[in-house]
Amino acid sequence: MAKDEDVVRIAKKLDKMVSKKSTDGAMDLLKELKSMPITLDLLQSTRIGMSVNALRKQSMDEEVISLSKSLIKSWKKLLDAPEEKTEERKKKESGDSMDPSSHRKQEQPKTPTTPKITTFPPVAVTSDTVRNKCRELLTAALQTDNDYIAIGTDCKHLAAQIEEIIYQEIGNTDMKYKNRVRSRIANLKDSKNPELRKKVLCGMISPENIAGMSSEEMASNELKEMRKAMTKEAIREHQMGKTGGTQTDLFTCGKCKKKNCTYTQVQTRSADEPMTTFVVCNECGNRWKFC
Repeated sequence: MAKDEDVVRIAKKLDKMVSKKSTDGAMDLLKELKSMPITLDLLQSTRIGMSVNALRKQSMDEEVISLSKSLIKSWKKLLDAPEEKTEERKKKESGDSMDPSSHRKQEQPKTPTTPKITTFPPVAVTSDTVRNKCRELLTAALQTDNDYIAIGTDCKHLAAQIEEIIYQEIGNTDMKYKNRVRSRIANLKDSKNPELRKKVLCGMISPENIAGMSSEEMASNELKEMRKAMTKEAIREHQMGKTGGTQTDLFTCGKCKKKNCTYTQVQTRSADEPMTTFVVCNECGNRWKFC
């Protein structure tokens, strides 16, 4: 039986390869994983599926990609395995002390069900075609890449929860409802912001939170920093426009072609770099800058 520490060791090495963008030695680690009897509990506790999937997406080696896909596919079967096998195993273990004939009489047909690793409260079923379509699209967004397999999330149920919360808040399926759902889908599918989807799948962001988050709250850290920088620059330019500058006719406005301008120079970069010149057209209000 594979041990947690062995799988965790391999996962750390794979994560290090991904961070360094190198796949040297990856095949040996993947082959070692293939020889290990991975269980459902082990898959969930070590998150090895996420490490293998990250390696697959980065690697250019066909052998590494092929073996990674094979491992992920085999692990997915653990999530889809019917509960019936577990019941049969329990009956077999308890049946050793029972009469075989009476054991056969007591056996009842079982309906296979998919085991749920992440559990959710029940969600009302709806016959509304718009709502059902939105649930399907949210499910597809949550299933972007294979992170949900490694985490073991019931994406269909989670999507239904998110949609139900949005519908209960808005009360209808008009444009406001559709726009809210569309923004969730776009952000969950964003390849530049995979952390948002992972946090929702893991439960770090609850269905209630993701259903009500603004675009700014859902944005990646990179986009948040970019927006912050743009806001600061806009405020600075606005303040410079109000406090004034030096009037000149050396610049020609690109919009109105007039030469009635005011400029201000600010050191926005390091001291050994040239100053940035901000220009405002006094005729039409057009603004531009150059170094």
